[in-house]
Amino acid sequence: MSAAPQVTRVVHELKRRRLTVARVEKLAPGMRRIVLRGKELAGFTSLGFDDHVKLFFFNAGVTEMRDFTPRRFDAAAGELWIDFFLHEAGPAAAWAERAVTGQSLEIGGPKRSAVVSPDGIDEHVLIGDESALPAIARRLEELPDGAVARVFMEVADIEAWRDFPLPAGHQVVWVTRGVVPAAPAQSIIKALDAAVFAPARRYFWVAMESQAARAVRRHLHDVRGIDKPWIKAAGYWQRAQPGAHEHIAEDE
Repeated sequence: MSAAPQVTRVVHELKRRRLTVARVEKLAPGMRRIVLRGKELAGFTSLGFDDHVKLFFFNAGVTEMRDFTPRRFDAAAGELWIDFFLHEAGPAAAWAERAVTGQSLEIGGPKRSAVVSPDGIDEHVLIGDESALPAIARRLEELPDGAVARVFMEVADIEAWRDFPLPAGHQVVWVTRGVVPAAPAQSIIKALDAAVFAPARRYFWVAMESQAARAVRRHLHDVRGIDKPWIKAAGYWQRAQPGAHEHIAEDE
Protein backbone atom coordinates (compact mmCIF):
# COMPACT_ATOMS: atom_id res chain seq x y z
CA MET A 1 0.00 0.00 0.00
CA SER A 2 1.15 3.51 -0.65
CA ALA A 3 -1.23 6.47 -0.22
CA ALA A 4 -3.02 6.72 3.09
CA PRO A 5 -6.82 6.56 3.28
CA GLN A 6 -8.63 9.88 3.08
CA VAL A 7 -9.69 11.08 6.54
CA THR A 8 -11.46 14.40 7.08
CA ARG A 9 -11.43 15.72 10.63
CA VAL A 10 -14.28 17.99 11.72
CA VAL A 11 -14.60 19.82 15.04
CA HIS A 12 -18.12 20.39 16.37
CA GLU A 13 -19.54 22.91 18.78
CA LEU A 14 -19.44 21.21 22.17
CA LYS A 15 -22.91 21.24 23.66
CA ARG A 16 -24.66 19.42 26.47
CA ARG A 17 -28.20 18.18 25.82
CA ARG A 18 -30.98 16.82 28.01
CA LEU A 19 -33.01 14.20 26.15
CA THR A 20 -35.90 11.85 26.86
CA VAL A 21 -36.16 8.10 26.37
CA ALA A 22 -38.69 7.47 23.58
CA ARG A 23 -38.40 3.66 23.56
CA VAL A 24 -36.19 0.78 24.67
CA GLU A 25 -35.36 -2.17 22.40
CA LYS A 26 -33.67 -5.48 23.23
CA LEU A 27 -31.20 -6.35 20.45
CA ALA A 28 -29.55 -9.36 22.10
CA PRO A 29 -29.27 -10.78 25.63
CA GLY A 30 -26.42 -8.38 26.29
CA MET A 31 -27.46 -5.34 24.25
CA ARG A 32 -30.12 -2.65 24.73
CA ARG A 33 -30.99 0.16 22.33
CA ILE A 34 -32.17 3.38 23.91
CA VAL A 35 -33.91 5.74 21.48
CA LEU A 36 -33.73 9.36 22.61
CA ARG A 37 -35.75 12.38 21.55
CA GLY A 38 -35.98 16.00 22.57
CA LYS A 39 -35.98 19.54 21.25
CA GLU A 40 -32.34 19.91 22.33
CA LEU A 41 -31.34 17.48 19.54
CA ALA A 42 -31.62 20.45 17.18
CA GLY A 43 -28.18 21.05 15.68
CA PHE A 44 -26.81 17.67 16.76
CA THR A 45 -24.21 16.36 14.31
CA SER A 46 -22.39 13.04 14.08
CA LEU A 47 -20.42 12.60 10.86
CA GLY A 48 -18.13 9.67 11.70
CA PHE A 49 -19.25 6.11 12.31
CA ASP A 50 -16.98 5.86 15.35
CA ASP A 51 -17.83 9.23 16.90
CA HIS A 52 -18.53 9.17 20.59
CA VAL A 53 -20.72 11.18 22.89
CA LYS A 54 -20.43 11.43 26.64
CA LEU A 55 -23.35 10.22 28.70
CA PHE A 56 -23.81 11.61 32.22
CA PHE A 57 -25.11 9.45 35.05
CA PHE A 58 -25.99 10.89 38.47
CA ASN A 59 -26.03 8.85 41.63
CA ALA A 60 -26.02 10.15 45.21
CA GLY A 61 -24.52 13.46 44.18
CA VAL A 62 -21.78 11.86 42.09
CA THR A 63 -21.59 12.34 38.32
CA GLU A 64 -20.06 9.58 36.24
CA MET A 65 -19.38 9.85 32.51
CA ARG A 66 -19.09 7.16 29.83
CA ASP A 67 -18.32 7.33 26.10
CA PHE A 68 -20.78 5.81 23.63
CA THR A 69 -21.16 5.63 19.87
CA PRO A 70 -24.14 7.43 18.34
CA ARG A 71 -25.56 4.36 16.60
CA ARG A 72 -27.85 6.45 14.40
CA PHE A 73 -29.10 10.02 14.29
CA ASP A 74 -32.26 10.61 12.28
CA ALA A 75 -32.79 14.36 12.09
CA ALA A 76 -36.12 13.98 10.26
CA ALA A 77 -37.53 11.70 12.95
CA GLY A 78 -35.79 13.62 15.72
CA GLU A 79 -34.22 10.44 17.12
CA LEU A 80 -30.80 9.50 18.46
CA TRP A 81 -30.04 5.81 19.00
CA ILE A 82 -27.55 4.67 21.64
CA ASP A 83 -26.79 0.93 21.94
CA PHE A 84 -25.61 -0.26 25.37
CA PHE A 85 -23.53 -3.40 25.87
CA LEU A 86 -24.51 -4.71 29.31
CA HIS A 87 -21.08 -6.11 30.04
CA GLU A 88 -20.56 -5.38 33.71
CA ALA A 89 -22.01 -3.69 36.75
CA GLY A 90 -21.38 -0.02 35.98
CA PRO A 91 -23.42 3.18 35.83
CA ALA A 92 -24.20 2.92 32.11
CA ALA A 93 -25.23 -0.74 32.10
CA ALA A 94 -27.27 -0.30 35.28
CA TRP A 95 -29.06 2.73 33.84
CA ALA A 96 -29.79 1.01 30.50
CA GLU A 97 -31.20 -2.08 32.21
CA ARG A 98 -33.69 0.07 34.15
CA ALA A 99 -34.41 2.69 31.47
CA VAL A 100 -38.08 3.32 30.70
CA THR A 101 -39.99 5.61 28.36
CA GLY A 102 -40.06 9.19 29.60
CA GLN A 103 -36.82 8.97 31.57
CA SER A 104 -34.20 11.65 30.93
CA LEU A 105 -30.53 11.37 29.96
CA GLU A 106 -27.91 14.04 29.48
CA ILE A 107 -25.34 13.78 26.71
CA GLY A 108 -22.42 15.89 25.52
CA GLY A 109 -20.72 16.06 22.15
CA PRO A 110 -19.57 14.65 19.89
CA LYS A 111 -16.56 16.94 20.13
CA ARG A 112 -15.13 15.93 16.77
CA SER A 113 -15.53 13.50 13.89
CA ALA A 114 -12.97 11.61 11.81
CA VAL A 115 -14.73 10.86 8.53
CA VAL A 116 -13.06 7.99 6.66
CA SER A 117 -13.92 8.21 2.98
CA PRO A 118 -14.63 4.86 1.30
CA ASP A 119 -13.00 6.20 -1.86
CA GLY A 120 -9.71 4.41 -2.53
CA ILE A 121 -10.49 1.56 -0.12
CA ASP A 122 -10.97 -1.85 -1.73
CA GLU A 123 -12.04 -3.60 1.47
CA HIS A 124 -13.05 -2.44 4.92
CA VAL A 125 -11.90 -4.84 7.66
CA LEU A 126 -13.69 -4.15 10.95
CA ILE A 127 -12.35 -5.88 14.06
CA GLY A 128 -13.83 -5.61 17.52
CA ASP A 129 -15.54 -7.04 20.56
CA GLU A 130 -19.05 -6.48 21.91
CA SER A 131 -18.33 -2.83 22.76
CA ALA A 132 -17.55 -2.12 19.08
CA LEU A 133 -20.78 -3.58 17.67
CA PRO A 134 -22.64 -0.22 17.46
CA ALA A 135 -19.82 1.45 15.48
CA ILE A 136 -19.35 -1.61 13.24
CA ALA A 137 -23.08 -1.86 12.51
CA ARG A 138 -23.22 1.85 11.72
CA ARG A 139 -20.23 1.64 9.36
CA LEU A 140 -21.72 -1.29 7.46
CA GLU A 141 -25.02 0.55 7.22
CA GLU A 142 -23.42 3.74 5.91
CA LEU A 143 -21.05 2.21 3.35
CA PRO A 144 -22.09 2.83 -0.26
CA ASP A 145 -23.61 0.07 -2.38
CA GLY A 146 -20.92 -2.22 -3.73
CA ALA A 147 -18.45 -1.57 -0.92
CA VAL A 148 -16.70 -4.69 0.35
CA ALA A 149 -16.39 -5.26 4.09
CA ARG A 150 -15.32 -8.09 6.36
CA VAL A 151 -16.01 -8.25 10.10
CA PHE A 152 -14.10 -10.13 12.81
CA MET A 153 -15.98 -10.20 16.11
CA GLU A 154 -14.58 -11.49 19.40
CA VAL A 155 -17.29 -12.22 22.00
CA ALA A 156 -17.63 -14.14 25.25
CA ASP A 157 -20.49 -16.31 23.99
CA ILE A 158 -21.08 -16.68 20.24
CA GLU A 159 -24.56 -18.16 20.68
CA ALA A 160 -25.75 -15.02 22.46
CA TRP A 161 -24.95 -12.86 19.42
CA ARG A 162 -25.93 -14.99 16.42
CA ASP A 163 -29.17 -13.06 15.94
CA PHE A 164 -27.65 -9.62 16.41
CA PRO A 165 -28.92 -7.39 13.56
CA LEU A 166 -25.79 -6.58 11.57
CA PRO A 167 -26.45 -5.25 8.03
CA ALA A 168 -26.48 -8.15 5.57
CA GLY A 169 -24.21 -8.75 2.61
CA HIS A 170 -20.84 -8.88 4.37
CA GLN A 171 -18.76 -11.72 5.76
CA VAL A 172 -18.79 -11.91 9.57
CA VAL A 173 -16.39 -14.16 11.50
CA TRP A 174 -17.39 -14.75 15.14
CA VAL A 175 -14.78 -16.05 17.58
CA THR A 176 -14.89 -16.84 21.29
CA ARG A 177 -12.69 -14.62 23.44
CA GLY A 178 -9.79 -16.31 25.19
CA VAL A 179 -9.59 -16.30 28.97
CA VAL A 180 -5.86 -15.65 29.41
CA PRO A 181 -5.32 -11.93 30.27
CA ALA A 182 -1.59 -12.28 29.55
CA ALA A 183 -2.39 -13.17 25.93
CA PRO A 184 -5.05 -10.67 24.80
CA ALA A 185 -6.80 -11.06 21.45
CA GLN A 186 -5.31 -14.48 20.72
CA SER A 187 -8.60 -15.85 19.40
CA ILE A 188 -9.14 -13.00 16.98
CA ILE A 189 -5.48 -12.98 15.92
CA LYS A 190 -5.83 -16.68 15.10
CA ALA A 191 -8.87 -15.88 12.95
CA LEU A 192 -6.95 -13.11 11.19
CA ASP A 193 -4.06 -15.52 10.57
CA ALA A 194 -6.48 -17.89 8.86
CA ALA A 195 -7.89 -15.14 6.64
CA VAL A 196 -6.63 -14.59 3.10
CA PHE A 197 -5.94 -10.96 2.30
CA ALA A 198 -5.03 -10.55 -1.35
CA PRO A 199 -2.96 -7.46 -2.27
CA ALA A 200 -5.34 -4.53 -2.18
CA ARG A 201 -6.03 -1.27 -0.38
CA ARG A 202 -7.55 -2.46 2.88
CA TYR A 203 -8.48 -0.26 5.80
CA PHE A 204 -8.33 -2.03 9.16
CA TRP A 205 -10.42 -0.57 11.96
CA VAL A 206 -9.91 -2.10 15.43
CA ALA A 207 -11.85 -1.35 18.63
CA MET A 208 -11.83 -3.56 21.74
CA GLU A 209 -10.16 -3.81 25.14
CA SER A 210 -7.04 -1.60 25.08
CA GLN A 211 -4.37 -4.31 25.36
CA ALA A 212 -6.23 -6.52 22.89
CA ALA A 213 -6.44 -3.64 20.39
CA ARG A 214 -2.70 -3.05 20.73
CA ALA A 215 -2.00 -6.76 20.17
CA VAL A 216 -4.14 -6.80 17.02
CA ARG A 217 -2.49 -3.64 15.71
CA ARG A 218 1.00 -5.11 16.24
CA HIS A 219 -0.05 -8.33 14.52
CA LEU A 220 -1.45 -6.50 11.50
CA HIS A 221 1.68 -4.39 11.09
CA ASP A 222 4.47 -6.73 12.22
CA VAL A 223 3.13 -10.04 10.90
CA ARG A 224 0.73 -9.16 8.10
CA GLY A 225 2.79 -6.20 6.86
CA ILE A 226 -0.04 -3.64 6.84
CA ASP A 227 1.21 -0.05 6.65
CA LYS A 228 0.37 1.85 9.85
CA PRO A 229 -1.75 4.59 8.19
CA TRP A 230 -4.13 1.84 7.04
CA ILE A 231 -4.81 0.72 10.61
CA LYS A 232 -6.87 2.63 13.16
CA ALA A 233 -7.00 1.12 16.65
CA ALA A 234 -8.80 2.25 19.78
CA GLY A 235 -9.31 0.90 23.26
CA TYR A 236 -13.06 1.09 23.90
CA TRP A 237 -12.53 -0.19 27.42
CA GLN A 238 -9.65 -1.14 29.66
CA ARG A 239 -9.49 -4.04 32.09
CA ALA A 240 -9.58 -2.76 35.72
CA GLN A 241 -10.02 0.85 34.50
CA PRO A 242 -13.77 1.67 34.45
CA GLY A 243 -14.77 4.29 31.90
CA ALA A 244 -11.48 4.28 29.98
CA HIS A 245 -11.58 5.07 26.25
CA GLU A 246 -8.21 5.28 24.52
CA HIS A 247 -6.95 6.14 21.05
CA ILE A 248 -3.92 4.02 20.16
CA ALA A 249 -1.25 5.96 18.28
CA GLU A 250 0.44 4.61 15.14
CA ASP A 251 3.80 4.19 16.87
CA GLU A 252 2.44 1.99 19.69
